[in-house]
Amino acid sequence: AFCLLAAVTLAEAMLRSYFMPRSFKFCIGESAYKWSTTLVLVTQIIAVVSGTIAPAFRWFTAINFRCPKKATKVCKFKPQFKVESYWIQWMVEWKECPLGLPMWGRHGKKLTHDAKNATLDLCIRVQCGIVVVSKLVRLVSIFFMRGVLICYLYCKGLTWLFKCHYGITNDDSGSESKPFSKLHLSRFVLHLEGEEELIDVMVESNCDATDKWFLMGKKKPPKNLIQLLEKSKSLKEFMGVLEFDSDKVPSLDAEEPPNCWALPVVTLTSIAVALPGIDSLLIEQLIRSVNEGLMYVRIVENNLNSTAELDNIRRAAEILWLGIELYHRWLDVDLRKMALHAKSPEKVMEELSDNAQKRFWEFRKKDIHGCLREDPSRWPVKVLASNSMYRICKTIFMDYEARDYDGSERLFERLCTMIADIFGACFTNLPIVIPMQCHNSAIEEREESVHSAIVLLGKSEKILEILSQQPLSSLNLEQLARIDDWRSLHKQKTLSTVGSATAFSSSDLYESIV
Repeated sequence: AFCLLAAVTLAEAMLRSYFMPRSFKFCIGESAYKWSTTLVLVTQIIAVVSGTIAPAFRWFTAINFRCPKKATKVCKFKPQFKVESYWIQWMVEWKECPLGLPMWGRHGKKLTHDAKNATLDLCIRVQCGIVVVSKLVRLVSIFFMRGVLICYLYCKGLTWLFKCHYGITNDDSGSESKPFSKLHLSRFVLHLEGEEELIDVMVESNCDATDKWFLMGKKKPPKNLIQLLEKSKSLKEFMGVLEFDSDKVPSLDAEEPPNCWALPVVTLTSIAVALPGIDSLLIEQLIRSVNEGLMYVRIVENNLNSTAELDNIRRAAEILWLGIELYHRWLDVDLRKMALHAKSPEKVMEELSDNAQKRFWEFRKKDIHGCLREDPSRWPVKVLASNSMYRICKTIFMDYEARDYDGSERLFERLCTMIADIFGACFTNLPIVIPMQCHNSAIEEREESVHSAIVLLGKSEKILEILSQQPLSSLNLEQLARIDDWRSLHKQKTLSTVGSATAFSSSDLYESIV
């Protein structure tokens, strides 16, 4: 309020100087500072405006909370001038505690203690006075602003009715702006003493903000990724998770590194980009789809697979994807150039697998420090990429010969299906990951993490809807957080499907987050 008063005073002085120059009799004539006076004026205006916006916004928010729209549409305020205990709590506690300073004699200690109490009593009175004056200012502000607030709320209600009447709302039922029923959350609201009457207002305000975040995410869905998932006809049991790497392919080393969700997707995309005779528009659409999908894969892996064993492999996938997305290159191999010169898909897979095998053995010969003798998950990035490319190319080549694909188009569709299967299996963890994002952060960061989780839920609503149409494992999804777990279950043939699909309800997730 005082900041607004200062801004109004400055505006009044400027208007008087332009429209009533004769009222300033004390400054007749030209100033000795000349052009610098204009600079000083502009600087003062910037300072006043920047110093007024934030306090004025907080002032208006406080008035809005204390003067909400009730059922009677009338602002009801109670002149409460009680000073709550939390305003002076620490000073009262300090007053009761001894100083603990070395003193000579009982009289010296008593004199010091009395002086401390007198000083704190004065501070307590000053604090109480400031609180009472602040509440008085708030009360006066409500008295003068309640008409403006009522008009604002009335216009807001008319706008909502207008949208409902002309079908402008996002849902035919008119409930999409609040997509899910609000729970009775008043017992979870953190509030200070004397704010009991604001609990319902806080709940309503929070629910409105949550609905806004959800719709914000819903308006920005990963369109290319959704098209990739919808085009895939074999999402049943996500068999592509097993089929991209066969045990029949001989290993390049005695041990194999573990898989993360991202690395096989990046490798499969590299092969698809290198296929000859594929329309460049399809290639670009696949790259955009994979780029959108890797964002969600990264969220899943950060929450469920954030271990030292997989960190290096995830880093390898990110480095590889950067080259593929920006330059269409796998390491230093130009994939589009290979596609132009290759005569058949067999030649592409053969060239990529030979290149990967050659790189692997070249590094092994130069392995002076014995990196390959360590845990395979700690292999260098290029070695991990070469091993993944070699195994996947050999697997797809075996599948290509067995199925007798007719040209690059069918193989390209097959690769897209495998990528969609891996994405689909990974995204089954989203119902676990989204609530986890709300609870894994410190209390100071909780609001931002909940915001991110709600927006993520809105963006992934269509993805969850697609997955809900697929029959999933009857096992606990928490056991399927890693891609190797999915592969093990397929190999053991224990992935039994249930009669009806497991539903991924975004409304249930919404309520669990709220």
